[in-house]
Amino acid sequence: MTDRCTYFITWTTYGTWLPGDARGWKKAGTGQRVPQPRLEEWCREKMTGTPITLNEIQRKKVEVVCREHAEHRRWDLHAVSARSNHVHLAVTADKPAEEVRDQFKANATRVFKSEPFPLKCEKIWTRGGDTQIVDGESALEQVMVYILEGQDRMGREE
Repeated sequence: MTDRCTYFITWTTYGTWLPGDARGWKKAGTGQRVPQPRLEEWCREKMTGTPITLNEIQRKKVEVVCREHAEHRRWDLHAVSARSNHVHLAVTADKPAEEVRDQFKANATRVFKSEPFPLKCEKIWTRGGDTQIVDGESALEQVMVYILEGQDRMGREE
């Protein structure tokens, strides 16, 4: 068993935040990147499905299933916010960040595929996502404020 660690995890819905995006984007292993419109357009042309945006009911379902999964795993879910095109959460867990992220994503996918009116799309989420270690109580407080209030203050999408 690994030591418990606190993570700030983010993942996006399929096709809504492509590499090259004007809002900025991250490339694994290299961090934040500047907008690259031609790369974004190329990625859009390579998409195999339509972009997915979550409505209010779907966002609530993501939040509920994340809370349930954290409780089942005995992880401390400090904050979760599902938006129309991405999900943020802060969690203390005993597994590596990528494994934690992928478990949350898999459970959210399961809910969408098995609900009374399942999503009939092949892809709901983009591959991977961003994971950061949260170091200390002060940093956790800042992350929680960002997750729970920051998006609205910045005028970002639901």
